[in-house]
Amino acid sequence: MGKILVTGGCGYIGSHTIIDLIENGFSTICIDNNSRSTTVLLSGIQEITGVKVKNYKVDLCNFDETYAVFQENTDIEGIIHFAAYKAVGESVGQPLMYFENNLFSLINILKCAVEFKIPHFIFSSSCTVYGSPDTIPVTETSKTKSAESPYGATKQMGEEIVKNITNAGDLKSILLRYFNPVGAHPSSLIGELPLGKPQNLVPAITQTAIGKIKELTVHGNDYPTRDGSCIRDYIHVCDIAHAHTLALQYLIENKSQQKCEVFNLGTGDGVSVLEAIRAFEKVSGKKFNYKIGPRRSGDVMAIYADNVLAKEKLSWHHKYSLDEMMDTAWKWELKIHKDATLHSNSNFQLN
Repeated sequence: MGKILVTGGCGYIGSHTIIDLIENGFSTICIDNNSRSTTVLLSGIQEITGVKVKNYKVDLCNFDETYAVFQENTDIEGIIHFAAYKAVGESVGQPLMYFENNLFSLINILKCAVEFKIPHFIFSSSCTVYGSPDTIPVTETSKTKSAESPYGATKQMGEEIVKNITNAGDLKSILLRYFNPVGAHPSSLIGELPLGKPQNLVPAITQTAIGKIKELTVHGNDYPTRDGSCIRDYIHVCDIAHAHTLALQYLIENKSQQKCEVFNLGTGDGVSVLEAIRAFEKVSGKKFNYKIGPRRSGDVMAIYADNVLAKEKLSWHHKYSLDEMMDTAWKWELKIHKDATLHSNSNFQLN
């Protein structure tokens, strides 16, 4: 198998994807400037796979530094682009930062892909491109409405950029729209490692249960859903990771029918915030404090996936249940609590 460049490979989904790629015969390199991550997960990758992955600490918004990585690695067969800021709430407060980072980094990596004639490109997209959908589950052909946050807008714009670059040249690409990745590697050697206060539900739940957070806030219980809280499609990070390997294989084996294809990655089941909390309490045996707060700007009421296309074309199937998602997330949190290095990294405060 050829060499795959993974941007944002020191992050949550990127690190799990590197493991899946290695386990399926690919060699990998990583670009991550560690502005929202640390290199600690690379150690976990090495412990799991026996492979030491090289990381280039490069800011993708710097074209010259990015270009130099491609000059040094002329045998790259594919790129998986994860590197982006991803906190919905933060993007509402700092939209310029999100537009600058997420779009400039994508443009620079695509410029290099075109110049160095990299044949395959996988873009890390998101269900946020659907905005607040009229009907659920959403399919890949569902209308994309105005994004509910600047983060979602950068994913919509990113998809358009990838499509246009793909249609203009020899690059083939896949846009993977994933829903809410959760959980951790079953080895408990890598997992989600938020820097500062977690922006996503499951690490907020586990950090509350372990005592790092005094009380969890549920953002709204007055939505017209079955229990008043938002509904999401939670999908295990290892299931998400494997889809990237399958997508690459799909492109390499020339199975794609279009130059740029789109796939939803979700379980197809909607789970409310309060149901997710109860699932965690069941598998962990722990009760913890939470309060109901106001709705959060940028949140949609309910969204979950129609995943038939990924099943049919990529032969992808999710393996992990909601209970297993919560169980692996909790075991990872316990590992963080026990490991001083991980603990210090998880409490690192962003500027």
